[in-house]
Amino acid sequence: MQNQDNGAVKDLTVGEPARLILFFTLPLLAGNVFQQLFGFVDTLIVGRFLGVEALAAVGCTGSLMFLMLGFIGGMTSGFSICTSQKFGAKDFDGVRRSAAICIILSFVASVVLTVFGVFNCREMLILMNTPPEIINGAYQFILIIYGGMGMFLFHQMLTNLVRALGDSKMPTVIQATTLVINILLEPVAIILLDLGIPGAAGATIVSLIIGNILCIVYIKKRVPYLHVRREDFAFDREFWAEHIKIGLPMGFQSSIIAIGAIALQFALNGLGSVAVASFAAAHRVDGIAVMPMMSFGVAMAAYTAQNFGAKKFGRIVEGVKKCMLMSCTFSILVAIFNIYLGDKIIELFVGADEQQVVEYGRLFLIVTGLSYWSIALMFIFRFTLQGLGQSLVPTIAGIIELIMRIAASIFLVKWMGFLGACLAAPMAWIGALIPLAISFFFTARKLRKTAEVMTLEH
Repeated sequence: MQNQDNGAVKDLTVGEPARLILFFTLPLLAGNVFQQLFGFVDTLIVGRFLGVEALAAVGCTGSLMFLMLGFIGGMTSGFSICTSQKFGAKDFDGVRRSAAICIILSFVASVVLTVFGVFNCREMLILMNTPPEIINGAYQFILIIYGGMGMFLFHQMLTNLVRALGDSKMPTVIQATTLVINILLEPVAIILLDLGIPGAAGATIVSLIIGNILCIVYIKKRVPYLHVRREDFAFDREFWAEHIKIGLPMGFQSSIIAIGAIALQFALNGLGSVAVASFAAAHRVDGIAVMPMMSFGVAMAAYTAQNFGAKKFGRIVEGVKKCMLMSCTFSILVAIFNIYLGDKIIELFVGADEQQVVEYGRLFLIVTGLSYWSIALMFIFRFTLQGLGQSLVPTIAGIIELIMRIAASIFLVKWMGFLGACLAAPMAWIGALIPLAISFFFTARKLRKTAEVMTLEH
């Protein structure tokens, strides 16, 4: 591999798997936490300075944000798996051609998603049964977020391309810088400029613009593998189809899950503003809590894709086993933290006086915390299969997640109230885990047999 001026790109096809995965995951974890902190900061500042109704207004848009941003994250991760496979195979011309395809497809997707979101967001809020007292604030927030969808998409695309080459550190630095800028801008917009809820959304978009500029500068100076040339944009039907075949199903998987979240939000809206605010605050905490498990999963996508490209199939199975041990350990530690300190964290959003909000939030964190082991395994199996270029079973798992969340929304919330909403995520995680685990079991057997045959041939 070329070594001069290559930034922090990392070959994941050589070295001890557990160490590689762990040290790739740690910066990735920090970056994912920073990404989640965007929503956390929005919710925290809005809740403390604008009140519970404003918190509910911003919070009830979470599922709509997930609908779009989840699709963006999944799609761009899928595109970059092709980039990672080419990098693992030491096909550096293929890396540049893959990056060019990612740029074009991301631009097209940003236009389509922005137009769809801006013109349909109010109708979606109405369909979700959003309470009348918060719908205008919710609309103001989500309209600006959807209007800046291109900034979210290119941020995901650029950082995923860099991570595909084994560099998980610099995307984290850029995300941390972007978050700090957001934290500084948001109080200014809300308090000093008196922009209210629109100010919170606007500050997020401005910070993302700055973050994208920083990422482009870094790639230009330190990641020559991603310096695309005019000829890299030449149309190659097979290569384009390969990106779309992996990227779109991964995007749709997240959107399928988001539809379930929208159905759950509909049920929650019927329980009133207190339940909505409680769920919004607790869901932000939960979103950060699951980041260690998600980060190990994302690390496995890059690790698997590079080793698959290098035809080192035995290393893939070994890496999965060691990643399962590390991720499940993290899931236990995070669960203990949330169960014992969850109420104190919820108080940060609304203050100690809102005891009903705090109690609901604490209940949510206890129920989900006890199920974190399942999401740890689910992420590992899902991203490993996707790193191998498989999309069918992960998509089926996403559909099962959707069914579970809708079932909870229709039946459990009606029978059990807020507790029913709390059970939706654990049901979805365990339901999705079953087909993923079965599929990986058979895939691992094939990988081991192929590795054995290759060893005998050599």
